[in-house]
This record gives sequence, C-alpha cells and structure tokens, in this order.
Amino acid sequence: MKTIRNLKGINVRGKYVLLRDDFNVQIVDGVITDTFRIDAALKTIKRLSKSGARVVICSHLGRPNGKRVPELSLRIVAEYLNIPFIDDCLSKDFLGTMKNGDVILLENLRFYSGEEKNEKSFAKKLADGFDVYVNDAFAVSHRKAASVVAITKYLPSYAGDLLNNEIEKLTNLLQNPKKPMVAYIGGAKIGTKINVLKKLVNIADKIVIGGAMGTTFNFALGLPVGNSLYEPEQINNVMKILKLAYKNNCEIFLPIDKGVGKKFDRNEKRINRDAGQIMDDDVIMDDGTKTTQRNIDLLCAAKTVMWNGTFGMAEWGKRWGYSSFEFAKHLAKFSKMKKLTSVVGGGDTVAAIDFCDVRSDMGYVSTGGGAFLEFIEGKTLPGIKALMK
Repeated sequence: MKTIRNLKGINVRGKYVLLRDDFNVQIVDGVITDTFRIDAALKTIKRLSKSGARVVICSHLGRPNGKRVPELSLRIVAEYLNIPFIDDCLSKDFLGTMKNGDVILLENLRFYSGEEKNEKSFAKKLADGFDVYVNDAFAVSHRKAASVVAITKYLPSYAGDLLNNEIEKLTNLLQNPKKPMVAYIGGAKIGTKINVLKKLVNIADKIVIGGAMGTTFNFALGLPVGNSLYEPEQINNVMKILKLAYKNNCEIFLPIDKGVGKKFDRNEKRINRDAGQIMDDDVIMDDGTKTTQRNIDLLCAAKTVMWNGTFGMAEWGKRWGYSSFEFAKHLAKFSKMKKLTSVVGGGDTVAAIDFCDVRSDMGYVSTGGGAFLEFIEGKTLPGIKALMK
C-alpha cells in the first residue's frame, strides 16, 4: 500500500482542525452502552488539543436518512466527553469564539442527505472555515461519505493516530504475520465473508470456521443440520474455499459438535450433540463443547491469531454464548502471556470479549466492522485512498 499523509511534522497550533471520528455507538434508553470507539479516538483528540489546535469533531450516529432525528443526536456523546456541542454540523458561528486547545463536537452529519451521498456541495460547506482535515474514523473509511472522501478535495487532509494504527496493525497481519497463523471466522453468512476466506487461505496456516457459517460448511459436506440457520445456496462457494485451502496447504477446521435446542429461543434447554448426530428437529444455536475445546487447543501452537465473528448466539448470554466466551477468555490469557499476537475485529466479536471483560488483554482490537473485513479482503478503502500521497 502507498503511504498516507499523517500528522507527523504538521504544525496545527492556532489552526481550525476538522476531525472526523466514528462515534456511531450503541445507545439504549438514553445511555451509551459501549464507549469503545469514543475512547479509542481520545489519543488523537488529546494530541491535537495539546498541540494548540482548535479541534472540531464531526461524526454520524445511526441512519436518520437526511432528517433530524432527536434520538440520533450526538449531544449524548458530547456530554460523555464533557465538551461543548453545536446542534448543526454546518454552523460556523462558534468558530470565532474558539481558543487554542478547545475541542467541540458537531451534530450528526447524517442529518443532511449530502453526507451519505458524498455530495461535493455538502463537503464544501462542511470544510468552510477550517484549515486542516483529519480522518481518524477507520470504522467508516470503507464508505464513500462526504466527510470521509469529498472533504479531502477542499482541505489539506491527514490520517489521525487511530487510523494510522489500524492500517499498520492490519497491514502487518496480512503481510508479515508470525507463523503459524490461525484465523477464527464465525458469524452467520458466508456471502459476506467469502472474499475474506479466499484471502485468508493464502495467509493463514489454519482456519477455524464456526457459527452458522460452520453449519453451512458441514451441510455442504453431507452432515445433518436439522432445522437450523444455514445457506444451502453457498455450497459451491464452500467447495471452492475447501479446494483453495487444500491447494495452499491451509488446514480447515469445522465444528465437530453443536449446542442445540428444539426452538430458536434463548431460554431453550441446551443439548450438545455431535455434528453427525444432529436431529431433524434440532435447532443449532452454538458450537459445541468439544469444538470449543478443540478451538482452544489450537491456540497452543499459534503465534498469530485473527478472530472475526462469534460462534453462536453470544448476544443471548452464557448458555448460547458458551463457545465464544470460553474462546475469548483463553485467547485473552494467551495474549496477555505474550504466547501469541491476537487481532480481533467486528462488532459482535468485540461485544463478546467485552462480556468477558478481557478487551484490555487482547493484542489488538479493531474499531472496524465492515471496514475491518474489507481491509482484510485486500480492498483499498475510499477514506484511506483519499489520504494517499
């Protein structure tokens, strides 16, 4: 990848800096339930402020579709950060009152339809009054949005520390992983991760496929899957992945047992059943205990581990999140002991490690979901491309 423009050597003292962060956080009953992305952005915010910049942060929240939706206001984030809030992202009246080191947050960019449409006219209005633009929002850099792409046409533009770090860590994972490398891929749909798997069979020594994706792989190999979530239309892609893995000497590991119930319900009684013994009325909701132990055992010989996607209905708690939570705890333990380098990405996966309170023990936790997957695929993200020298 070409190098990108960053803040190294850039004098921002006294300059008005428009900082793009990703504060698209989960809010339940007026409370931010996960501050990970906000906290991850603090390094760049503090750096710019201490350097004497007049920092104005812009972000989005949810999908208001170009309309002002009170429930999707970023005011709650400003309160969390304890900084002033401007209720219109195109307002400029406050700029004249700012002093060096001040930090302010603007209202939701997506209250204007021009943001998601990457409209030049909207980007130009947003850029007006600023001297420098800084993108520190890796998690949204796969989107062609006005505040990510078009804005770079109107201001000198640079990558922030968080964006730089994401690029560095993930590039190193793809180009120079310590071997052996084991990739753990879970989640529901193969279609969203087929290109990731195609990329990983060329990089990883072993790939563990779990969750509903693992169920689909088992189905393609003739194993029973009962009344469960799987994708019969993906059989050809499954066979392609298995052939590519064999060709590249990459070993594929699939679920050897599953946690099942008779109804798709979080309160359903759990039974662990071998993959070949799944009954017609079984509903698979998690990977099984044998599979989980196998996944943990594979960590012992690994030097690099990438994890994306949970292995079951982890959002339902311990009963159906068993495989994800047990794996998370052991991956954190191995990471903390420096026995391996771990890279974790994806919203559900991060939620699982947070449930176990082990995020701080992991090697690296990406702020990206879709951006994480597209970067792993090898795509050049539009927001990063716009910053290339």
